[in-house]
Amino acid sequence: MESDISHKKKGSTKTKEAKKGRNPISPTKFSPSWVVEHAKDAPGFKLELIDRIREGVKKSDWKQLIHFTGSTEKEFEHILPASISSMQKKTVYGKETSERIYELARLFGLGYEVFDSKEDFKKWLMTPSRTLGNKIPFELLDSSFGFEMVENEIIRIQYNVYS
Repeated sequence: MESDISHKKKGSTKTKEAKKGRNPISPTKFSPSWVVEHAKDAPGFKLELIDRIREGVKKSDWKQLIHFTGSTEKEFEHILPASISSMQKKTVYGKETSERIYELARLFGLGYEVFDSKEDFKKWLMTPSRTLGNKIPFELLDSSFGFEMVENEIIRIQYNVYS
């Protein structure tokens, strides 16, 4: 894993390990995995995140996010603006792909905060929602409007406001 020591702070939290036998990975501050873990803090760092999006997400940070969420790249194939095969050839992603990765990180961070477990959130993401027109929330994440609708629904669940 590549890491940027200059962005790490003392006392950074470790990600929970999905597979036994591996050492926990400490996410770089402001990386997509850090955003998932610090969803409540992330709004205060939006200007920093904009700079990170402009610089581009490193492939290693994308791989760390995939691992942290217990997902596979294939699961996100229809959501990302670049194909998985073209992403595998790059070390740093373009602005559009980087922005989508950070949107995913913020959404997963919110979902993990609202739902009891990662598994409960992932189950909700894959279950048709009546308030979303009986669509599967995960399938709406291929557009900014879909992201907004899913995020708003999670916030309604957080505050027990059902439509």
